[in-house]
Amino acid sequence: MLSLLFKFGKKKPTLEETVLQIQDGDQQMQNTLIDQYKPFVAKTVSSVCKRYIDERDDEFSIGLIAFNEAIEKYSTEKGSSLLAFAELIIKRKVIDYIRKEARNAQTVNIDLQEHEEGEASQSKIEADLSIEEHQKLIEQEQRREEIIYFQKVLQEFGLSFSELMEQSPKHMDARQNAIKVAQILIEHDDLKRILFTKKQLPVKQLETLVSVSRKTIERNRKYIIAMTIILSGDYVYLKDYIRGVLQS
Repeated sequence: MLSLLFKFGKKKPTLEETVLQIQDGDQQMQNTLIDQYKPFVAKTVSSVCKRYIDERDDEFSIGLIAFNEAIEKYSTEKGSSLLAFAELIIKRKVIDYIRKEARNAQTVNIDLQEHEEGEASQSKIEADLSIEEHQKLIEQEQRREEIIYFQKVLQEFGLSFSELMEQSPKHMDARQNAIKVAQILIEHDDLKRILFTKKQLPVKQLETLVSVSRKTIERNRKYIIAMTIILSGDYVYLKDYIRGVLQS
């Protein structure tokens, strides 16, 4: 009676807490969650394919597998929202599938043309160019989705993509030093935990581990946080950016 009056009882776990429980081995809960979020998967896949998606479609199956992968890979380092992380993984996998199917279709078309004509034709050259153009469009879409997801994670730290661009270190050596600080941070689980749970850079602890001054760390705080997020997450294109900076 008192529990009803004062609404005592266990608080319903968040989606993210449920996922962590699944990762501890609750297979039944995993199956239930996947079934529950089929509409989310279909909607996400549909946004990529630009058409209605039925559960019988191959793209839906790819999306479902990707959602399961997101459940298994999720951690607080991916951001506080499972669905935002899952959306990135689903779109990436579906785009990869579309690219593969388009490439296979073009290859079959080219083989037929060569078989019929006995030699490579102008149509083959055009098809090659078409494949190359299609690949560029696919990569642009993947890069865009990755940046959208990155922006969502940045918001959790009180940062925006625009201010990050404005306040990034101006000199290459300063950017390289900031990235090295981020690399050192992710090598220390206790510091990484502080960053991703408290959403604050552990400046005092970092100061004892790096060669740059506390003032420098403070000045580049936002950039260091952003680089740590990228290095800790599933960012294919943004990690390429980091490699490019370090190799310059």
